[in-house]
Amino acid sequence: MKREIKKLIEQMTLEEKASLCSGLNFWQLKGIERLGIPSIMVTDGPHGLRKQQQSADHLGIYDSVPATCFPSAVGLASTWNRSLINKVGTALGEECQAEDVAVLLGPGANIKRSPLCGRNFEYFSEDPYLSSELAANHINGVQSQGVGTSLKHFAANNQEHRRMSVDAIVDERTLREIYLASFENAVKKAEPWTVMCSYNKVNGEYASENKTLLTDILKDDWGFDGFVVSDWGAVNERAKGLEAGLDLEMPSSNGLGDRKIVEAVKSGNLSEQTLDKTVERLLKIIFKAVDNKKENAVYDKEEHHQLAREVARESMVLLKNEDRVLPLKKDGTIAVIGEFAINPRYQGGGSSHIKPTKLDNICEEIEKTAGNANVVYAKGYHLKNDHTDDQLIAEAKEKAIQADVAVLFVGLPDRYESEGYDREHLRIPDNHRILIEAVAEVQPNIVVVLSNGAPIEMPWLGKVKGLLEGYLGGQALGGAIADLLFGDENPSGKLAETFPKELRHNPSYLNFPGEGDKVEYKEGLFVGYRYYDAKAIEPLFPFGYGLSYTSFEYSSLLINKESILDNETVDVTVTVKNTGERAGKEIVQLYVRDIESTVIRPEKELKGFVKVDLQPGEEKEVCFTLDKRAFAYYNVELKDWHVESGQFEVLVGNSSAEIILKGTLQVNSSVTLNKLVHRNTTIGDLLANPILAPIVQEILAKANEDSPFANMAEDSDAFEMFQAMMRFMPLRAMAAFNPEKLTEDMLNSLINQLNETLDNAPQAQTIEN
Repeated sequence: MKREIKKLIEQMTLEEKASLCSGLNFWQLKGIERLGIPSIMVTDGPHGLRKQQQSADHLGIYDSVPATCFPSAVGLASTWNRSLINKVGTALGEECQAEDVAVLLGPGANIKRSPLCGRNFEYFSEDPYLSSELAANHINGVQSQGVGTSLKHFAANNQEHRRMSVDAIVDERTLREIYLASFENAVKKAEPWTVMCSYNKVNGEYASENKTLLTDILKDDWGFDGFVVSDWGAVNERAKGLEAGLDLEMPSSNGLGDRKIVEAVKSGNLSEQTLDKTVERLLKIIFKAVDNKKENAVYDKEEHHQLAREVARESMVLLKNEDRVLPLKKDGTIAVIGEFAINPRYQGGGSSHIKPTKLDNICEEIEKTAGNANVVYAKGYHLKNDHTDDQLIAEAKEKAIQADVAVLFVGLPDRYESEGYDREHLRIPDNHRILIEAVAEVQPNIVVVLSNGAPIEMPWLGKVKGLLEGYLGGQALGGAIADLLFGDENPSGKLAETFPKELRHNPSYLNFPGEGDKVEYKEGLFVGYRYYDAKAIEPLFPFGYGLSYTSFEYSSLLINKESILDNETVDVTVTVKNTGERAGKEIVQLYVRDIESTVIRPEKELKGFVKVDLQPGEEKEVCFTLDKRAFAYYNVELKDWHVESGQFEVLVGNSSAEIILKGTLQVNSSVTLNKLVHRNTTIGDLLANPILAPIVQEILAKANEDSPFANMAEDSDAFEMFQAMMRFMPLRAMAAFNPEKLTEDMLNSLINQLNETLDNAPQAQTIEN
């Protein structure tokens, strides 16, 4: 239904306008009955619907309606499967329609700066390209059902420690290339209905009143036309926040925020026009939700459970398979050890905690799938504490001795990671570690299945033959684990984050979680694999890594152009063949490297990926299309993305550490970037500029006519020293050393001439230093 929203706003009192800018209660927006404006409901996600049945509390103390619990974002990201994540979003949208929920709060696109962040299970990746691609597909899926999403937490919310007051200090280039890039393409490609601001400050300003973030970048630069909602309780000063671009305060402020808005308008500190724009944004989404409401909507719970099982299978990552211990044989005796096998950890703690429609018991699912195998179980440890129970250890060893293989279920209990606090180390509980070591004393064939939301250290890795990273697999994790362990399905997940050997290897180690209410992102661009590449530090498992029960061969890398302008695209193709005996899926990863750059850049960066399904012996051609952003860096002086003309390597492989094929491409900038010339511009910088070099060379020749260097042999040591000195000599020093040949007036005239030349150059842009 078409509505004249502007005319509707004209009919509102100032108080009514302000009232729409905060919640009715914990989960509902206000309506205005006399004007036909309804109240709509939002609720937590992002990997399942958390609609509470009783008085809302936000922390999951009260019960919520049953909903499908899909793998959390850490697992979804490990699928590297855009279409599958879109299916999950579609299913979530269907469940929202059935429960009359207008907006699902998610997905979370914050970067995994440190593996210690307590909420990492709810975020996709350490890489902004991967994160934004997956977030976009999640959003598209949900919104295809006429339900909105709330992309969160914008921005630089990379820790839980003091999250409501900490100031994240991030340089502009790092912010743009890493932390904002994770949101940018999701906003541009998928157009979420809402974006949720974070609790923290960013460079001195709370995100909830940060005009640079909420208006200049999000709305003006990226074209976001939905509304910005606060994280629950994130508002500092309501009127200042509205002026900065914060449209909706949640939850209800019991009228306090509304009164502050009214007072600010009446006092002239806030224009009513600004308030009108906010109300217009809110009404646009409210009516979109109403118009897309599906009456009597239902969904198939069992169908969604089976989708959750499919997603869980693809989210799990086979990290080790020595002596082909996996897949397990469906005969003999299998010892299943660990309390997680009967009391699984399948989701993270905090606001995303879902009440599942059903929940697999892992041990039972293994028994169903084991064929003729005899499955025996031992508890191994207590989940409620870290104390080692000698009796449970003895029982586990006894069961392991009787078996042909022992499958140990260990990881991080709920209390180890959650929203609200960060981890202090990367270790698993002592009783889990001791169990592994004890069983290894009596059983050489050990397979470990992990349940955790973030990387862990593995000093015991050499004692086990098989390792399956199960992450937090959702309600159907038991069936998915059984499918993979017995080879009914082939593992196809790959890590969306780096596992360090030790915590101190992580790039943020010295600057996490900061001091007091300030955390400085001193590692800059070098987050995750970018850092391990640059420092040549071998991780425990690299970004993009994951094994399969089959093998793949890469060949025939082709780049369809030898040279492009940065405003053109280029296609890259590669052939992938399944050379094994099982059907399987391979994740082909494309990275780009700037061979020679005048600015600091990572060794390589992910710029494309495709998941390809292949039967034994089958081969397929995989195609990537690269555009300007694949080659660009963010130039803080230009305030835009910029490509330096030069050679770039296109790298294709199966992980960040395993590059198999390489090709080279010339990319030419469509803009010649010139810096304004001044007294302290160096001779070397001027000679490096093709527009200015001829002028400067002529001046240098005249200035050096009678100098002792004029007749110097070019291959002499003295000449090389002279060249080196000249390279970084500012123009003012030339005048000081040659006052007769280059007077102060002549120097000023030269500077003016050089800047006029830059201004008149075609396709050039001059920026200040």
